Amino acid sequence: MQSIDAWENVKLAFQNIWGYSDFRPPQGEIVRALLKQQDALIVMPTGGGKSICFQLPALLQTGLTIVVSPLVALMENQVQELREKGLPAGMLHGELGKSDRAATLKAIESGKLRLLYLSPETLLSKPVWERISQPQVQINGLILDEAHCLVQWGETFRPAYRRLGAVRSALLKSKAEGSQIAIAAFTATADPVTQTTLERVLQLRSPQKFLINPYRPNLKLQVKTICTPRGRRKQLLKFIQSHPQKSGLVYVRTRKDSEELAEWLQKQGLSTAAYHAGLTPKVRRTLEGDWLHGKLQFVVCTCAFGMGINKPDVRWIAHFHPPLLLSEYVQEIGRAGRDGKVAEALMLVSEPTGWLDPEDKQRQQFFQSQELKQRQIAQQLSDRLPSQGNIEAVCRQFPQGEIALSLLHGTGQVQWQDPFHYILNRAAVTQKITQNLAVQRMNQYMTTKQCRWQFILESFGFSVEAKSLGKGCGYCDHC
Repeated sequence: MQSIDAWENVKLAFQNIWGYSDFRPPQGEIVRALLKQQDALIVMPTGGGKSICFQLPALLQTGLTIVVSPLVALMENQVQELREKGLPAGMLHGELGKSDRAATLKAIESGKLRLLYLSPETLLSKPVWERISQPQVQINGLILDEAHCLVQWGETFRPAYRRLGAVRSALLKSKAEGSQIAIAAFTATADPVTQTTLERVLQLRSPQKFLINPYRPNLKLQVKTICTPRGRRKQLLKFIQSHPQKSGLVYVRTRKDSEELAEWLQKQGLSTAAYHAGLTPKVRRTLEGDWLHGKLQFVVCTCAFGMGINKPDVRWIAHFHPPLLLSEYVQEIGRAGRDGKVAEALMLVSEPTGWLDPEDKQRQQFFQSQELKQRQIAQQLSDRLPSQGNIEAVCRQFPQGEIALSLLHGTGQVQWQDPFHYILNRAAVTQKITQNLAVQRMNQYMTTKQCRWQFILESFGFSVEAKSLGKGCGYCDHC
């Protein structure tokens, strides 16, 4: 238990760095848990001030806190903000210049950094792993930011996520006796299944849980069924025009979609641009700045946009295509109305049969068939993989090796001894695949007649809060 004086110093540091007089619940409790080196699982709505909860403890301790982040844009935004305050934060990613990379690696060795942002792939790369494993490099904590990405992307798209649970024990082998490394997972959306997966994969030890429901009474939800691709564009245009000069975001699912739709909307006289991960870092930063400062009314973006970007006055979000998962949807609508004023979220969906506009159905079927194909390859490969070995050798021999090991880890057939060596147990009972259930939940949301906020709250395990809304929220198209 921290003394009152020590806690006053924590609050003073918070005030000096961020200018706030006190924490918002449950920020203070989370900061206390991390300062005590306790594992934690934090589910807080977008805009709830999650990053401060791990940045402050990191800055108050000697040693390094590693922040695993899924997107370069997200790392750059957070590190830039910290550096502008003169705080010792660094990042490593593939788009970094050689001299910046060398300077950051040197800063790790000399103990000059308090926060290091990187992706799971960079964390497990040889140059980084060698440096953080050095006995003199003190590691205080491993923070998983946007932790839902481990579940959404970890099996097929970003398999390195599945090896993060072996990081702590491997690092502690090279550290002084009695060293501790706390692990904390932060996300805005995690249903009970996702929470269980995070606990299991990250090997959290009796984690402190802070679960805040995503309900936002200022956010009005609407789902509109459209019958043709032309009708979809017209509905979107009508929605945007009903919010003249108001800041917003249009979400699409692919890079190609973002470019084609942005071009069409520009021809309608609207101030917009396409944003996706295929653009250069310089172009992405320019577009973010133009949107943040009102030079662009909105951007037509993939899920690569918005994580960690704080713009309080976003008045509307439009989903031109429905997201595959309800958790993605809640993440993306959460970027609107952070200032507490009324905001709207519209999702456009094809009529359920798919006869007149098969786009949504085809998109979902493609996603599911790709995933099924990868699972089949993984099962076939499991018979050919050595029963134990290292990931480097497997990847050299089998192009799909890393994804196969990741999928087999998801079904309980692979155990990681450390982040680079595995044991395969073919006789293990395979666990149920839950991604398809999550896809079904999204489909149910699109067609439900229930209050939409009640549906979301129930889906994320907040049944009591859903009941407290009584006959409905009064803020969605069903209420």
